[in-house]
Amino acid sequence: MENEKVVDLLNDLLTKNYDAEKGYKEAAEKVEHQALRSYFTAQAKNRYDFGHEIKGLIAKYGGEPDKGTSVAGDIHRTWIAIRDAFSSGDKNIYEECIRGEETFSEEYGEVLNETGIPSDVAETVRKQKASVDRALLSLRTMEDFA
Repeated sequence: MENEKVVDLLNDLLTKNYDAEKGYKEAAEKVEHQALRSYFTAQAKNRYDFGHEIKGLIAKYGGEPDKGTSVAGDIHRTWIAIRDAFSSGDKNIYEECIRGEETFSEEYGEVLNETGIPSDVAETVRKQKASVDRALLSLRTMEDFA
């Protein structure tokens, strides 16, 4: 796979991590239940860390990291829905976060299905996807808090 294609894939993931980080920060500010607030804060930090890992790979493959959240795409629309849910209480915020994590996991899976991605990129994406999947399982156990 050409470096330019690798950089494009990584920048797409980076932008989605920016979206998720921002969405989680907003969710943490709006929920009332402390366990959910702690979870959302931890996930925002997790996505921040993912972004730094991805930025390192982008530089390695000769690219420049994108600098902010997306203005289009499924992940962005999902996080917009989270913002819209804020007026409806913790349960709606929780449900939108579930949807966001499911979509996020699918996006990581799509990158892993790309033919010819370098092994270091695949390893990082696999590791981050596993973290997203664990976070989703953990979030699902918090339904009683919502």
